[in-house]
Amino acid sequence: MDDDKPLALVTGASSGIGYALARQFAEHGYDLLINAEDDRLEHAALRLRETGAEVRAVQADLREAAGVDRLVAATTGLEIEVAVLNAGVGRGGAFADTDLTDDLSVIDLNVTSTVRLAKPLLRDMLRRGSGRLAFTSSIAATMPGPFQPVYNASKSFVQSFAEALGNEVKDTDVTVTAFMPGPTDTDFFRRADMGDTKVGTADKDDPDDVARQAFAAITQGRGKKVTGSLKTKAQGLADKVLPDSVKAAAHRSMAEPGTAEDTGERP
Repeated sequence: MDDDKPLALVTGASSGIGYALARQFAEHGYDLLINAEDDRLEHAALRLRETGAEVRAVQADLREAAGVDRLVAATTGLEIEVAVLNAGVGRGGAFADTDLTDDLSVIDLNVTSTVRLAKPLLRDMLRRGSGRLAFTSSIAATMPGPFQPVYNASKSFVQSFAEALGNEVKDTDVTVTAFMPGPTDTDFFRRADMGDTKVGTADKDDPDDVARQAFAAITQGRGKKVTGSLKTKAQGLADKVLPDSVKAAAHRSMAEPGTAEDTGERP
């Protein structure tokens, strides 16, 4: 890595919001340490190197403790100026019907790996006296999630966790940001087996737009930011005042299997 350039770590960077965020950092003069569990990671690294950034790719499954340890080991001796803990997964369907292994996988990636990674990264930033720690939360963190109950709960954890850490470090030069995208045009809904839902087939936000707004929030040291389209931002405002029962009913109408819009296309 170039010692004269700041270094950004981005997890879940092989595609979607993670890749778009990594590209934002690369285009703004950062070198990169990127992670994902799938084979697309190296292709993503090749594309990111076209920006002139030095890119180190660490393929590791963060759902497993060994994968987290592998990524943490890769940070040894490096000064991570920005760390974006973006890797996440969902699972659609009624809780009584989904497989417990899939539900626990959501928790392992979205919650457990987030805590395991945040601890050493934040400690190192505080030791150095500078750094920016960021989390990909979700607009889902603001509402109960019928037919996505574990995912929404996991993002509520991430949101609360990030805001708590932000308060703990408020008197330092380390900042903590949680950005909250809405439904975005990524692999998320396909991987979550939500192709037959209204949200799975509806128009979604552009991951590049989400990434640009998230990059600005992170580099400005903002604590929380709803990212994406005006529709998503309006939803974020409405969720501050709507009762949970209303939000749960609205989520059900979007996420219940069999509610797919008849667009002639499926993700």
